[in-house]
Amino acid sequence: MKKFVALGDSFTEGVGDVDSTRPNQMRGWADRVAEVLCAEGDWEYANLAVRGKKIGQVINQQLDQALALSPDLVTIYAGGNDILRPKADLDALMRGYEGMVRRFAEAGSKIVLFTGFDTVESPLFSKTRPRTAIYNEKVREIADQHGAVIADYWRWREFSDIRYWAVDRLHMNELGHALMAAKVLDVLGTQGITDENWSSKIQQPSLPDFAVNSRGEKLKQELGWAKEHLAPWVKRRLTALQD
Repeated sequence: MKKFVALGDSFTEGVGDVDSTRPNQMRGWADRVAEVLCAEGDWEYANLAVRGKKIGQVINQQLDQALALSPDLVTIYAGGNDILRPKADLDALMRGYEGMVRRFAEAGSKIVLFTGFDTVESPLFSKTRPRTAIYNEKVREIADQHGAVIADYWRWREFSDIRYWAVDRLHMNELGHALMAAKVLDVLGTQGITDENWSSKIQQPSLPDFAVNSRGEKLKQELGWAKEHLAPWVKRRLTALQD
């Protein structure tokens, strides 16, 4: 029996892909990948990711628990919440990240690491792009050092399409998580981590047509989004800066 363990934050927990039948009310790309693995092969699965977690918290709260499961395959995506904090020392944080990856490599796990998403087209997050680029280079160096595989979110330009994103514009929606699951399965297949490329097993719902709205309707939508999602996000970030 092989074991797949996923570590990280809201991205891996599945926030944005709502499923009321699950304990955390979310499905997400990692669950979707695991469903295919378990259906097609002899796999077990655990998702340890928790929304809002930063690199240090993933190391302190998820690493030992994951190692205790003796995973054959590990996916790690942590750092997005650190990148949003301008005072966070990415060099120091990535040294801890490297130590985490090294522990899994020494345990014999196959490791998949993610680069961060390119926010060039996001008016809210575009200013974080230089920090994400630094983070990505660190991830690539760590992958080279420990023989990990890269899931290159930065270069997957399909995700720039707003139709793959939830209404909060912070997380992928069902369509985005389904696409990410197919991308990850493709990586696992092409890198020989799984026996086959099972990306076609992920059902891809059709993208809806772009809504054609008047200027007034668009302004109303933007104001609604700013009130419901942007203002609370800014408040959380200001509070985090005081930590």
